[in-house]
Amino acid sequence: QVQLGESGGGLVQAGGSLRLSCQASGRTLNIYTMGWFRQAPGKEREFVAAISWSGGSTDYADSVKGRFTISRDNAKNTVYLQMNSLKPEDTAVYYCAAANSFSRRRNQDMYRYWGQGTQVTVSS
Repeated sequence: QVQLGESGGGLVQAGGSLRLSCQASGRTLNIYTMGWFRQAPGKEREFVAAISWSGGSTDYADSVKGRFTISRDNAKNTVYLQMNSLKPEDTAVYYCAAANSFSRRRNQDMYRYWGQGTQVTVSS
């Protein structure tokens, strides 16, 4: 069993930066692909980024590519999402999740464990 907890969300002006963290407990994260997803008000939850268990492979949604960076520190059982050049359309609840495989990483059904989410609000 893995428990995931996100932190680092908040209110920021457009163009600003935030770094989200996802701390795991219960089991080590180093065997899991980790993903970030987000859900804006009135919209479905969508894929943001994913990183393989080793950190050697990453994937990003087109909407965040070049602005967001996913990374992980397996020694600290933590995954990060560095978000730069934030836009109002990035406003959402951000969730981290753990999956058994990097394949089909954009598919939410592949993720076994989920955090409770952290709110990110970007003002214009």
